[in-house]
Amino acid sequence: MKRLALGSLGGTLSMRSHAADAGIVPRMSARRLAEAVPGLGRLALVQTHTLGLSPSASMSWSDVLAARDWAGRMIGDGADGVVITQGTDTLEESAYLLDLLWPHPQPLVVTGAMRGADAAGADGPGNVLAAAIAALDPHTRMRGVVVAMQDRLYAADQVRKVHSLDLNAFQSPGHGCVGRVQEGQCSYELPLPERPPALEPVRVQQRVALLEAVLGEGPEMLHWALESGCEGLVVAAMGAGHVPSNWVEPLARAAAHVPIIIASRTGAGATARNTYGFAGGEIHLQRRGLLMAGSLCPRKCRLLLWALIGSEAIISLPTRLRAYGGGNGS
Repeated sequence: MKRLALGSLGGTLSMRSHAADAGIVPRMSARRLAEAVPGLGRLALVQTHTLGLSPSASMSWSDVLAARDWAGRMIGDGADGVVITQGTDTLEESAYLLDLLWPHPQPLVVTGAMRGADAAGADGPGNVLAAAIAALDPHTRMRGVVVAMQDRLYAADQVRKVHSLDLNAFQSPGHGCVGRVQEGQCSYELPLPERPPALEPVRVQQRVALLEAVLGEGPEMLHWALESGCEGLVVAAMGAGHVPSNWVEPLARAAAHVPIIIASRTGAGATARNTYGFAGGEIHLQRRGLLMAGSLCPRKCRLLLWALIGSEAIISLPTRLRAYGGGNGS
């Protein structure tokens, strides 16, 4: 039989109620999660490990790096694929960070749940089973990290949580899913992506700030972020990559010292490159040394900057941004 490694970081999928009217909390180990999935044992020999029992809002860099290291050891020990379960609050972020750091051809699939383990219609077991099917499928090899939710498979750099409580909370706006799990089979609708070399952070204490441009906001928070010692900055900009005109000069001065990415806060679509010529528009910003994110969302731009800075590979930032359509990479 094939071999599957299943690691749990906690999250809603592992949560049960511990007292009346007290809400659900992480309680189930990885072994208990595996036992709750009908048919999982018929797919593969399953090795489980509880990596943590936390809500994903409390996860840290160290948690993600430890999960990556554990998954790598499982591959080294002969696992055909790895599934990591975690909470959905930060799933889109940790999946993308894992994707940046995953050097193996074997699949790593991340999944979670929107309903607790003791809820009527709990979605956790079905999501784990779909993730296992994807992780064991040879067509998932070389795809990096894949997210499995509701029998849909998403690329880690494209997936987003788009609803706070809905069962179908995960989508890839502007892209769609890359594959599906149906009748116990995995099928992909897109060819294998071109993947850049995996990153390997040699330090983890670097800070990358994320600021959102909003109506009527002056540059004071921008000044604070730049003066706080951050080594990179991402602006969740308006529309197709626009900021207030009084932000331009502080951003331009800072761009001479730290990498700055301008991303769109809209939730779908890429930053523009050569449409708007007003002060604070994308043409003006690019001429002042700012980098446009393309279709990469602000949260993932922050993770990309963090990983590149920590890996001492920031010189490759323009090339990586060009991979996300619309990124100027200048």
